[in-house]
Order: sequence, then C-alpha cells, then structure tokens
Amino acid sequence: MVSTKLTDPIEQFLFYLKSEKQLSLNTQNNYLRQLNAVVDLLSDLDLSSWQDVDASAVRLIVSRSKKTGLQSSSLALRLSSLRSFFDWMVKTEQLKANPARGVVNPKQPKRLPKNLDIDDINQLLNINYNDPLSVRDRTMLEVMYGSGLRLAELVNLNCRELNLVDGEVRVMGKGSRERKLPLGRESIKWLKHWLSMRDFLVPEDDALFISKLGKRISRRNVEKRFEQWGIKQGLSSHIYPHKLRHSFATHMLESSGDLRAVQELLGHANLATTQIYTHLDFSHLTDVYDSAHPRAKRK
Repeated sequence: MVSTKLTDPIEQFLFYLKSEKQLSLNTQNNYLRQLNAVVDLLSDLDLSSWQDVDASAVRLIVSRSKKTGLQSSSLALRLSSLRSFFDWMVKTEQLKANPARGVVNPKQPKRLPKNLDIDDINQLLNINYNDPLSVRDRTMLEVMYGSGLRLAELVNLNCRELNLVDGEVRVMGKGSRERKLPLGRESIKWLKHWLSMRDFLVPEDDALFISKLGKRISRRNVEKRFEQWGIKQGLSSHIYPHKLRHSFATHMLESSGDLRAVQELLGHANLATTQIYTHLDFSHLTDVYDSAHPRAKRK
C-alpha cells in the first residue's frame, strides 16, 4: 500500500497549483500523472516519504523510468515536475533542499518544429462548404494560422474577446498572461461568417467555437477535425493544430526577421523559446542558396 506520506503532499501541491499558480487543468493533470508515476517507483524502492529522497534516489527514478521505455522528452517532463514539486516542499518548509536540483536532464535530440509551406496552407484553407461545421472549421484554421494561437487559446476564446471593428482579439495564454493579437483580413471575414451561423447550433454560453451540441469545442475535437481536413484537402503531411502555429511563426520570421515581434505574437515568456525559429529560417535560406547560387554546389 502506498504511504500517505507520499500522496498527501501531492494533493496539497495540486491545490497550490490550482489556487495560487492558477495553472490550467491540463497542466495540473500532467503534474499529477508524473508525480503518481514517481510515487510508484519510490514504493518499489521501499521509500515511504519524500524526506527519504536524495539525489541518488532521483537519479535512480530517472534510470528506472528510462528502462520502462520512456522517451527523453517524457523523462525531462517527469524530472521537471519533480523539481517543481520539491521547490514547493522547500518553500513550505517540508524539505531543507531540493534533491532534484543537481540532476541533469537527459539529453534530447534536437528537433525543429514542422511547418507547412504557403502552398500547403492555401490548399488546406480552400474550404468552401457552407454548412455551419465546415464554416466553423475553416474559421478555426484561419484564426489559428492567422494569429499563431495555441490550441488551448483557440478553444478558450469567447465572443466578447473579439473586436472585429479594430481587427483584434484578446487571448489568455500560459501563466494567465493576456495578450492582444491582430486578426488578419481572412480571419475577420470568416469570423463574421461563422458568427452569422453560430446561433444555429444553440450555444450554451459565450464560447466562440462550439460543437454541434452547442458546447464549447474540445481540444480533441479540434485535433480530429484538423486531421480530417488535411486528408480531405489532399495534403501529404499530417495536419495538427500546433503545426499551424509553427507555420505562422516560421512565415512571420521569414518575412519580417523581427524575432522580438514574433516572440510577442506567440506569447513566449522567454526569447530563447522563439529562437528555434531562427534555425528554421536559416534552413530555408540555405535551401534557397543551394538551389540559386551558381557556385554553391553544396549538396
């Protein structure tokens, strides 16, 4: 049986994340899932309280997690969750020091975000059906690509946050940080079209994008619909919401070169997060160089 000395602090930590940090339910669930997995590993190691955990135990947790087949990105998430939890325990004076602080994250392969080129975007957005669900889906695609939204930001949009006269939308991003974003001409056009049809689905509240039952559309529903439209529109690559956000960032940076402006538009707290798109931009430039310069011959 799992010791309450392990589980009770987790419950208190989750209450802290909800009440003080005001993190999303999805983030809370991610913490809970990772910490529960750690508790199972600690039980296997015959450790019954967090005070018994030292740096060597944390390294053993990482090692055993890796042996179960956990990928490096998931291992990093588990270790990050553990660090945050231990930081809270130090803050609440349940621990004197954080035993996970000195444990290095597993090395992760460097992956550049995948994006669609302009022709693929145009092909995907060429949806001209006039039924409410198709109009809703095209509007979601236009807004996500047009403003670079995260999936959570898209599904949480409310009608009152739109200003179609000035072409703006207020978005609540990560860490409850609000930002104002411009809406493009096509986004405004399709938002007006969707709003003229939205009441046909009898909305329950002010949610901008709703299901056929009138409820706020779910993240999974958006993912499913985007994937289906990618297939229906004949695209060879898999379409998912974050790919549109990546495409927005890449195309904005290629056209403007203004990294800080792209950072603000994406709502990144740290410029380093945005800088990954400079790698994409350079990759694009080298492709152009290789194909266009008469003395390149680099491939």
